Amino acid sequence: MSRELSAILSPAAATESRAQQMLRGAGIAMAASAFVAVCAHISLPLFFTPVPLTLQPFAVLVVGLLLSPRLAFASLAVYLVEGAAGLPVFTPAAGAMAGIAHLIGPTGGYLLAYPVAAPLISSLFRRTGKSFTAALAASAAGNLVILACGALWYSILTHAPIPLVLAQTVVPFLPGDALKVAAAAGVGAGFARLRRSRS
Repeated sequence: MSRELSAILSPAAATESRAQQMLRGAGIAMAASAFVAVCAHISLPLFFTPVPLTLQPFAVLVVGLLLSPRLAFASLAVYLVEGAAGLPVFTPAAGAMAGIAHLIGPTGGYLLAYPVAAPLISSLFRRTGKSFTAALAASAAGNLVILACGALWYSILTHAPIPLVLAQTVVPFLPGDALKVAAAAGVGAGFARLRRSRS
C-alpha cells in the first residue's frame, strides 16, 4: 500500500515543486524589473542629447550577473511589457512620452537591447568562472550591446550622420558606463563568492 501511495503522490509532489519554482521565478523576475525601474528614475538629463544619464544600464548589468540567462531575459521582458502598458517604469523623458511611444522614441534602442544583453551577460559570466575579471568582461560585452543597439536605433530614427549619432548616444556615456561596468562586476563577483562560501 505504501508503494502505491508513493506512486500516486510523487507526481503531485513533483507538480507542486514545479509550481513553487515557477512562482519563485515569477517573483524574482518582478523584483528584478522593479529594481531596473527604480534605477531608471535616477537620471540626469543632458542638454545636447535626448538620451539622459541614468543608472538603468547598471541595473541591467547586475540582473544579468545575478540571475540565470532565462530569468534575466524574463525579468527584462517583464520590464518592457510593464513600460509598454504605461506603467511609470521607464526613465522620465522630455515630451512626457509613455508606453509604446517611449519604446519607439529616441531611447528605444537601449530599452529593446536589455532582454538581449542581460541573458548574454549571464551566459558569459557562468561560462568563465564567475571571477571579477569574468564579471567585468561579461558586463562590458553586455554594455557594448546596449550602446550599439541604442546608437543604431537612434541613427535609423533621426537619419543623423554617424559622428553626430555617436556624439549623442555613445561617447558622452563611456566614462559613466565604465564605472557602472566595474561596479556591477564587483556586485556580481561578490555575490558569487558569497554563494560559494555558503555552499
